[in-house]
Amino acid sequence: MAWFRLTQRLNAMHYIQEIFSNHIILPALIGWAIAQIVKVPLEYIHTRRWDWSLLLRTGGMPSSHSALVAGIAHGVGLHEGFDSTIFAIAFTLAAVVIYDATGIRRQAGKHARLLNAMIADLTAGHPLKEEQLLELLGHTPLEALGGLLLGIAAAQLGWIIWH
Repeated sequence: MAWFRLTQRLNAMHYIQEIFSNHIILPALIGWAIAQIVKVPLEYIHTRRWDWSLLLRTGGMPSSHSALVAGIAHGVGLHEGFDSTIFAIAFTLAAVVIYDATGIRRQAGKHARLLNAMIADLTAGHPLKEEQLLELLGHTPLEALGGLLLGIAAAQLGWIIWH
């Protein structure tokens, strides 16, 4: 039984090693991380206050979701060909994620902002105070474009480094 568990752990480590040596996903993940990190100084430039919670939140400039899926799609295109079936799948997934980020999630954020204002009006001066809804859910088209370009750049840089 101990041998079986050891074999399972070695297999799991092998899979993790394969993931982190994947020349498509690694640059996309780096692009995603850069997008999350860059949000903090960009917010400081805009508001003159440091908001470290942006490292773990959705929304904001640039879109880390767009960076990730654009990096994956571009990496697949570079490695497998832009005329391949797998690129078509990656491109379609990226288009859906970016559309969702700029459309549905952005509208949900607008609704949250309106509901928060309504709750504030209703509970002003009263001890009852409900938890605020998260307003920064989606992205403006410019934020999504920023993430898209960052993802493509990260995938291109990965291609240059590993080829």
